[in-house]
Amino acid sequence: MHPYVDALKKLYEQNANPNQAVPMSRYMRDQFEYLGIKTPQNALLIKGFINEHGLPPPDKLDVISRELWSLPQREFQYVAIGLVRKLENELGPEFIITLEYLLITKSWWDTVDSIAGGIVGTQFKRFPDVKKKYLKKWRKSDNFWLRRTTLLFQLGYKKETDFDLLCEIIKENLGSDEFFINKAIGWSLRQYAHTNPAPVKKFVKATKDLHPLSRREALKTIGE
Repeated sequence: MHPYVDALKKLYEQNANPNQAVPMSRYMRDQFEYLGIKTPQNALLIKGFINEHGLPPPDKLDVISRELWSLPQREFQYVAIGLVRKLENELGPEFIITLEYLLITKSWWDTVDSIAGGIVGTQFKRFPDVKKKYLKKWRKSDNFWLRRTTLLFQLGYKKETDFDLLCEIIKENLGSDEFFINKAIGWSLRQYAHTNPAPVKKFVKATKDLHPLSRREALKTIGE
């Protein structure tokens, strides 16, 4: 185990709260173990740890992220995402391989959305060739978490959103009965509606096959 991960593991295990772990796991449908460290405490722990140990070298982040991902308690995956966020502007284009691994391993909305809506969006902005290659690959994937990522990576783009691209990806996923795809379609449309509601209303009205969940989510803040 990398020394950085070993030190993190010891710190978090020392701060475990079994009484909180049970309801936290239940909230996530008992898919993952928890140490029982809630978000505010997690933020304080990682801040103190970084103050003492510094951030890991960017060239070691792949190993560190994967090792944290391999640990059974979910808090360690949250720590990995937090570290990646802090270093995202220093990572090379090859880090997309790591991000893909994190997206498809121990996948659930909590980790996928944190990676897709910010980190992948940043990576795609910084490296257009990476965007072109992986967007093409993920759009056709049988893994719906990767397809969800293609719907969500522009969440923070605002005026820079390629709405035509978003509409193309949405149309590719029409007819899906997967909750997390239909929810992502609505979320992506609702997010862009904060910036430009008119084309969202027009698209929703014109797209008869849009799932009711997607339609409801898309229009939640702007109405019919």
